[in-house]
Amino acid sequence: MNSVPTENQRLLALREQHVPRGIATAHPVVAARAQGAELWDVDGKRYLDFVGGIGVLNVGHNHPNVVEAVRRQVGEISHASFQVLAYENYIQVAARLNALIGGGEPYKSVLFTSGAEAVENAIKIARGHTNRSAVISFRGGFHGRTLLGVTLTGMSQPYKQNFGPFPGEIYHATYPNAFRGIGSDDALADLHELFATDVAPDRVAAILVEPVQGDGGFLAAPTEFLQALRRLCTQHGIVLILDEIQTGFGRTGALFGFQHAGIQPDLVTVAKSLAGGMPLSAVVGRAEIMDAPTPGGLGGTYGGNAVACAAALAVLDLFEQEDLLAQGEALATQLRDGLLALQRRYPRIGEVRGLGFMLAIEMVADDGPRSPDALLAQRVIDGARDAGLLVIKCGVQRNVVRFLAPLVTTREQVAEALQMLDQALAAAC
Repeated sequence: MNSVPTENQRLLALREQHVPRGIATAHPVVAARAQGAELWDVDGKRYLDFVGGIGVLNVGHNHPNVVEAVRRQVGEISHASFQVLAYENYIQVAARLNALIGGGEPYKSVLFTSGAEAVENAIKIARGHTNRSAVISFRGGFHGRTLLGVTLTGMSQPYKQNFGPFPGEIYHATYPNAFRGIGSDDALADLHELFATDVAPDRVAAILVEPVQGDGGFLAAPTEFLQALRRLCTQHGIVLILDEIQTGFGRTGALFGFQHAGIQPDLVTVAKSLAGGMPLSAVVGRAEIMDAPTPGGLGGTYGGNAVACAAALAVLDLFEQEDLLAQGEALATQLRDGLLALQRRYPRIGEVRGLGFMLAIEMVADDGPRSPDALLAQRVIDGARDAGLLVIKCGVQRNVVRFLAPLVTTREQVAEALQMLDQALAAAC
């Protein structure tokens, strides 16, 4: 006799029928409700959520301050489009981002809906300011799934598939990866080779870089590398764009990842944890660069939606009022120590790496070169889910397990997550 399908199974069968396969879902789970760092599926199973909507929920699921801000704003005005008429909380979000990123210098912000929109518009702004066309990004970088986004992205699969032809004048340089023997000097030498052989620096509008590569494997750019990029961009009149979409708002231990290197970017893209789960992104940059496009050159119907702006203001208040940076750093120490302890027990963890609470483990084969082992990483992810912990993969070879728990996760929940991960590793290794 056939058993009655679970609610998860029933809904996933409907998903198979009605949703295209091109949008992948990492876990065969249908969420019902969530709070803080916990999530429950439609069958009532509880999970520790160390994905957080892929780094969107640094303040946790359904933070009451964010919920109240959204509820209040919906009762006042939900949408008007800033291109039709202004509303105060858009201006407030812009002013606060300018102060947080500009460091007292004249900065301006324009708001959008998604991270990919922010990246695309940052490129438009840089090209408009410099009157140049070329853009350099980095191998292993991820910048969105729009056509320009996947062109800027430094990975072929699954993002590029057969979607070309791709926009021209996009070049990729080497990004440092100490675990694989690529230091800052190597990466900078490759960039200079690119200047000499493919595109002269006086034709480059922008260099786009993540301070920690997200989907590329949680690789942190060394301080000296980012500082060298800043000097090169200043020397050649190139706009330096820092993609802080995943690293921003406390994920790395500072409010923004670039702050660890002591540099000042020309443009910064933000999204994800800016609005606590509401779709909101921004390009924040030097006023003279931001003002390069003439009226009508920037915008988007939903960009800077009033409800999302209200959520963002609540999120920014939380960072000021609840010392989330210090809380995240304490959790980062606990998680890193726990992951290093697991590495000592499981040699197939090739490296524990990351910055702040943005941590990952690279799974490797039991061979001389410690080859990337994507199948092992997937077994760990599946085993963790069975134990009650949600994590996802990253890395160019998809062999890295990443952890993006909310900054409001408790120490007890981190300890529980490490136990679940231990159980998964024991079964997979």
